[in-house]
Amino acid sequence: MLLRHAKSAWPDVPDHERPLAARGRRDAAAIGRWLSDGHIPDQVVCSTARRARQTWQIAQRILGSAPAVVFDDRAYEASAPQLLDLIRRAPAAAGILLIVGHDPALPELACTLAEAASKPGAGAGNGGASAEMLVRMRVKFPTAAVAVFESAGDWARLGPERTRLVRFVTPRELQARQ
Repeated sequence: MLLRHAKSAWPDVPDHERPLAARGRRDAAAIGRWLSDGHIPDQVVCSTARRARQTWQIAQRILGSAPAVVFDDRAYEASAPQLLDLIRRAPAAAGILLIVGHDPALPELACTLAEAASKPGAGAGNGGASAEMLVRMRVKFPTAAVAVFESAGDWARLGPERTRLVRFVTPRELQARQ
């Protein structure tokens, strides 16, 4: 799962230290509730930026579970290929992995994984619903949105040809359901 941090505030602090805005705290809680409904990660890799840490900490409190978490500096200013490398280093025992990161790398990685699998003849194949989700992700991958992928094989060999986009969830979509 790829989770973009929730909406941040813009106080006069270094970028790394920007906290969540009030909307970000609400959205992080909404994502925590959604995760608790069958999407509980075994392992979390979270950027060290304050807004990413706060997103995970709020979601985790709502989640009611304490998966192993690694706060990793490399996720802060990572490129999409660097995020993929972090994923490939995940422990084999982590069946469900959650990455909490930033724009533009996290949305770029999500679109790359989904695009390759949606092409004709791709091994994992995504189908019509996934094509619609891919379009939505390309148009906008808002703060606190989550892209969920299924993959065959181990983390070390993860790549676009081995993934299938199964969900794309935004806080606005979750609020509309309530």
